[in-house]
Amino acid sequence: MTVKLSRRLAVLAAASLLAAAAHAGDWPDKPITLVVPFPPGGPTDMVARVLAQSVGEQLGQPVVVDNRPGANGNIGNAFVAKAAPDGYTVLYNTSSLTLSPALYKKLSYDVRKDLVPVALTAVVPLGLVVNPALPVKTVAELVDYARKNPGRLSYGSAGNGNVTHLAALQVVQHFGIQATHVPYKGSAPADVDLVAGQIQFMTDTINSVAPFIKDGKLRLLAVSTGKRIPNFPQAPALAESGMAGFEAGAWQGVMVPAKTPQPVIARLNQAFAQALKDPAVLEKLRLQGTEPLGSSPAEYGAYIDKELARWASVVKSTGVSLD
Repeated sequence: MTVKLSRRLAVLAAASLLAAAAHAGDWPDKPITLVVPFPPGGPTDMVARVLAQSVGEQLGQPVVVDNRPGANGNIGNAFVAKAAPDGYTVLYNTSSLTLSPALYKKLSYDVRKDLVPVALTAVVPLGLVVNPALPVKTVAELVDYARKNPGRLSYGSAGNGNVTHLAALQVVQHFGIQATHVPYKGSAPADVDLVAGQIQFMTDTINSVAPFIKDGKLRLLAVSTGKRIPNFPQAPALAESGMAGFEAGAWQGVMVPAKTPQPVIARLNQAFAQALKDPAVLEKLRLQGTEPLGSSPAEYGAYIDKELARWASVVKSTGVSLD
């Protein structure tokens, strides 16, 4: 490479960096789209809309939620992965992002290469719930009933390979019971069928099933966290119900397309961090049974790597495959 060519490339690189910095300095000057890869009204959507309002107020531009459900979140994930890296298309992702690489042999995007982390935002505990017509009030009674009635029980999920599916599958396999999995397109339709008695049990997000529990339309047997949760202190953890060490939750976070300018990522992180400290936001999340988290981009990246390894191990042990 000649000195002249080397200098020319250096000038071009510097110009590119200056252009990116200038662009980031003007950001945002129009509405931001927050892509939620799950249906409206579901547990992820509920939290995303609370945060979107607060973040929009801070940035001075509307943050518009765009629901793009399907394929266990992969349709929305892929849409953002292929979007322009300008900070105007943002992904509100869930733990499904780290499940998919283990479940699907072919994905149209690479979690590590096509998306970059902004912040870990929250985690929603899962609750093991049953239709009240089922004559059980504890996990032990559910296991006993299932063993005495092999093949008669079915459990729902928010979709094949979703955390609500894998958590329930781990319960089924741990206790050695027989039950048929019925996948749905999101938590909402699964909850409706569970209340109607079309399926008998499910591990679903607490913010999705809480209204039904409080109305007596569903019975909560246990929660998936390592300890009991404030909203339902009477419900034991699965870890104290025969599954020592078990813990799972539907965590959520924010990512953007790769090559998004670092100043934009930093500003987004700051806005979400501030939202998670807002008393009004925290109260809304508390009512949903959602635990606020918050992190730096680097911390979220490390967490994603850890979860990718964890769920790869779980998927391997359960034998689930969606290809």
